[in-house]
Amino acid sequence: MLRVAELVRHAMSELLTRSDIADPALEGKVVTVPDVRMSPDLKLATVYVMPLGGDNVADCLAALDRHKKFLRGEIARRVNLRFAPEVRFKADPSFDYGGKIDALLNSAKVKQDLEAARESDSSANGAAPAADKGE
Repeated sequence: MLRVAELVRHAMSELLTRSDIADPALEGKVVTVPDVRMSPDLKLATVYVMPLGGDNVADCLAALDRHKKFLRGEIARRVNLRFAPEVRFKADPSFDYGGKIDALLNSAKVKQDLEAARESDSSANGAAPAADKGE
C-alpha cells in the first residue's frame, strides 16, 4: 500500500507541476501533494493537497474534484495497476497541526516552564546558570 501510495503521489505531483490540468482555479498556483493514502484493496486513493501558502484551499479542492476523471485516467496510465484507483482529494491537516505545535512551543507558559527547568537543573548541578545561546 505504501509503495503504490508513493507512486500515486509522484504521478499527482508531476501532473500538477506540469500544469496538465486546464482550470483557472489552478493556473499559476503551486499545489503540493504531501501525502497519499491507499485503501487496503488499492481501489481508493485519498490525496492530501495544499496550495502554497494555504490560500484558497476550497477552490483548489473544487478544481481537482472537477477534473477527477481526467486525473484518475492519467494516474492509471502512469502507475501500472490492475485497477485505476478512485481518487478523493482532501486538504492536508499536517500544516495546521504544525502551526498549532509551534504556537504552543512559543507560548509564555511553555517558556516559563523551560526557564524553571533550566534554573532547577543548574542549581542541582551547583553551577551558575549558563547563558542562553541564540535565544
